[in-house]
Amino acid sequence: MPKVWPSVPPKPLPPAPPVPAAELERRRAGVRAQMSKAGIDVIVLSDQKNVAYLTDYRSLSWSYHARPVFAAISADDMVVFGSLAEARTVEVRARSFSSRYYDGYLPEAVAAISAWISERVSGPRRTALDYGQDFYGRGSLELVEALSELSHDGKPVSASQILWSVRVIKSRFEAELKRIAFEIVNSAFDTALASARLGMPEYELCQMVQAQIFLNGAETADPIAMLFSKGDFSYGRPASDRRLEAGHYIWTDFRATYGGYPADRNRIARAGEPEAWEVDVYGRVRALTVDLAGAVRPGMSCADLYARFERMWIDADLGPLYSRVSRIGHGGGLDVTEPPSISRVDATEIRPGMILHLEPKLEREGAVFQFEEVILVTDTGCEFLSALSPETIPTVC
Repeated sequence: MPKVWPSVPPKPLPPAPPVPAAELERRRAGVRAQMSKAGIDVIVLSDQKNVAYLTDYRSLSWSYHARPVFAAISADDMVVFGSLAEARTVEVRARSFSSRYYDGYLPEAVAAISAWISERVSGPRRTALDYGQDFYGRGSLELVEALSELSHDGKPVSASQILWSVRVIKSRFEAELKRIAFEIVNSAFDTALASARLGMPEYELCQMVQAQIFLNGAETADPIAMLFSKGDFSYGRPASDRRLEAGHYIWTDFRATYGGYPADRNRIARAGEPEAWEVDVYGRVRALTVDLAGAVRPGMSCADLYARFERMWIDADLGPLYSRVSRIGHGGGLDVTEPPSISRVDATEIRPGMILHLEPKLEREGAVFQFEEVILVTDTGCEFLSALSPETIPTVC
């Protein structure tokens, strides 16, 4: 008889606290210092995460495209641009930024940004826009053309390097929000797995996990990957009506957020009792991943860490690594994946305050072994932000 889905939800978590004023000021000061070095007068922000990072402004308007929200930062001002309908949301409490409202849609928003830049920065201007690697801003030719007209050299530049140089270093406040997000998804997966059964479809287990994620206190839970497979892993496909069979591996990856910070965490399980070789390989890949994460020290480069991983992998004699991505880890913060990349070609120095995800993957004989362990780099080493992956393979029988 199938196990019963829990009927009493856990105690809901309160909403995440606002970003402390001192934290916001630290972030803005860091960005302004980098702007000064690069000779940038204004950065226009179109990516929701960048706006949130520098303003702590949260609005459901991001769900709509007709009346976009933008922000901009200069040497002496931080401003949010919203439609007239946004005014009440902005003004519901005191803010650490100024605001400009437009009457209309995207063209009017661009006109408001242009007018503000013209007022705030006189003479030759150098503008930047947050288009670049790992950003997902609002693409707009109108905005690019307007900033080109305002820029003394005829075009805006990318603000990607400036913003990431600051965002890549996390505070304890940010790390705590990530830790809570990991607790939410780890508990949700374990709870749903306890009710899983052979014969159930992928979409059912996926929905159970998603429902439990919200019951555990997540603010959002974007679609997760949920696969039942005996070797035909397609990690990007949505959950299907495939039914769980003995020998299947369950692979999932989470996106739920708390305080805006997503819990990017991979978890696996097996349907039916594993064979002896599976138990052995599970233990060895898990131990390697945990040991690798625990060996991170400030001052290493990402390439150094990858080289260490390659030596460990060879010594463990685990066979070919899953090679359809060029890295075995990445940074994390407000975005699911952030710089840097743990790869042989990324020379970025690992610094205190970075949050790193380590997740080498092995596919063998229809099984998948992957353990995404997450650390906060400290002055002397690192600390784990999530409970470690289980020591033995979770199973569904």
